[in-house]
Amino acid sequence: MGEASEAGQAAPSRAWRGVADLYHAVFTGLVLTLVSRRGTADAAEFVFRVFRRQQQERFVAGLAKLGLDHLPPAVAAAQYHYLSNWIGGVHVEYMYENDRKAWIRYPPPRWIWRGTAICGVPGEVSKAMLRGWHANNGVALGNLRLGFVCTKQSVDGQDGLEGYYYEADDVLEPDQRLQFARHLDAPLFDPAAAPALPVESWPKRRLEKAHRNYAMEYVRTAAPVVVQLFGPLDGGHLLHLTGKLIGMQSYDDLAPTLGATGRDAAGFAALLRALLAAQDDDAGLRETGGGYELRQIGWKLMDGVADAHPACVRVLQGLVEGLAAGCGRRIAVSLAGDHHAAPLVWTVR
Repeated sequence: MGEASEAGQAAPSRAWRGVADLYHAVFTGLVLTLVSRRGTADAAEFVFRVFRRQQQERFVAGLAKLGLDHLPPAVAAAQYHYLSNWIGGVHVEYMYENDRKAWIRYPPPRWIWRGTAICGVPGEVSKAMLRGWHANNGVALGNLRLGFVCTKQSVDGQDGLEGYYYEADDVLEPDQRLQFARHLDAPLFDPAAAPALPVESWPKRRLEKAHRNYAMEYVRTAAPVVVQLFGPLDGGHLLHLTGKLIGMQSYDDLAPTLGATGRDAAGFAALLRALLAAQDDDAGLRETGGGYELRQIGWKLMDGVADAHPACVRVLQGLVEGLAAGCGRRIAVSLAGDHHAAPLVWTVR
């Protein structure tokens, strides 16, 4: 009984990890697509808007959820980054200096720029992330004396992304809320002195699902930003292209996590159903004349996103098409429907 229960829990956990890796790759891929197709300025604007949007939606509520809202502002901000990123599987360090100064450090390898991707990320794109989130935490808290000083950037060849939150004596002007001090070095990390999540409220299964959600949230935020910045046609094309490229590159890694083995249309239809289930989307599968049909009831990733244009689904369409190409050269996939108004209907042949 115990072994069967553990096996049953392991299956969704493995699938969640596969989905997390897939959506992680999609977000990193979007940044690289924009750098290579639109240039550094557009990529930086995209990253700024993604991180500012996430910061406005999650930071203040997250402080309360993590039990940090009673701490001094600089300490609370740094601990938030430490714990929230730790939940997502990101390597991060936290070093307390005093109640008005606390460090965070993202050591190599950088989660967001996995593997060789870091070679394609300009420094301005990394700075845009800091402008979008770190520089705005004081504003979100109603404390205009809270700022962030960046001392290192991995993409510039330094040994990590690091910096510290500090509470100044005077109100900081907008251009003072993010500063750079490359001559400084963070203190060494002491894991024993770092904050920890309460185990009783963060059991293993909750953490595993949160790890998946962390990666998926980047795409949930990014897809509408791409469409709003570049329009439904160009934005939809960029989403579709990125999704397809990532899907083609990811099939071999994803399939084992979903328990998929078939390399024909039937096998891919089963994989697609398993993928949708692993990302909490209901889909019925039936055999049709010469193929298979999956009716996906809604798209949970975009539930509640007020500005989710229909073109956002192009990233999912491209991802599925790319996975199909990775599964078998002659597998054809088509999509019909609008996730706002009707089921998404996938046809696999």
